[in-house]
Amino acid sequence: MFKSSNKPSPIDSLIGAGTTIHGDINFTGGLRIDGTIKGNIKAVGDKPGTLVLSELAKIEGEIEVGHVVVNGTVAGPVRASEYLELMPKARVTGDVTYKTIEIHVGAIVMGRMVHIGESRVSDKIIEFKPANNAQ
Repeated sequence: MFKSSNKPSPIDSLIGAGTTIHGDINFTGGLRIDGTIKGNIKAVGDKPGTLVLSELAKIEGEIEVGHVVVNGTVAGPVRASEYLELMPKARVTGDVTYKTIEIHVGAIVMGRMVHIGESRVSDKIIEFKPANNAQ
């Protein structure tokens, strides 16, 4: 599933239900949100962070994290540099950028879905030549 260097971080911080934060959040490691955030969320540091949004979570802002699991509501773009999982109650209004994605039945994205490709795309292009009709 994940390479050893890209394992998701364990959840070591929680923003509980009933909590509202106005402002940006920068974090390292793992963060679970059950509350409301009106601001941008970004994982910082040299390892990709993990963000889990429960079905109670409401985010108004940009998300930029390595590993993201969404089961709540997001109004803004989501950028998952490694892995994005959209659970059945996920509601995203904004563009979604991902390297690997898993979408469960019921998840909704109202925006563009953009895959982060490998840097050497030209190596994967195969040119097909028409067959010679030797008779």
